Amino acid sequence: MTSHTIVICMGSSCFSRGNQENLQEIKTFLKDNDLEDQVLLKGSRCEGECLKGPNITVDGRLFNGVKRENILSILEETLLGGSKP
Repeated sequence: MTSHTIVICMGSSCFSRGNQENLQEIKTFLKDNDLEDQVLLKGSRCEGECLKGPNITVDGRLFNGVKRENILSILEETLLGGSKP
């Protein structure tokens, strides 16, 4: 049973600006933290925030400007309660 949902924008703007790499980072994070069965990961066409992208939504909370430099801290905060075990 999933307890979290991540929606990653796969619109052309977000995808070309970093969500292609972010998708791989998310998949690796979920696997490394044994969260694959607890998190529903899905794509969306557009979040309507193209100028602020790349965008991801975690449990209904939208994050703008998600890049390799900040995605791990976002995932740790939202999925692990702020710190990696």
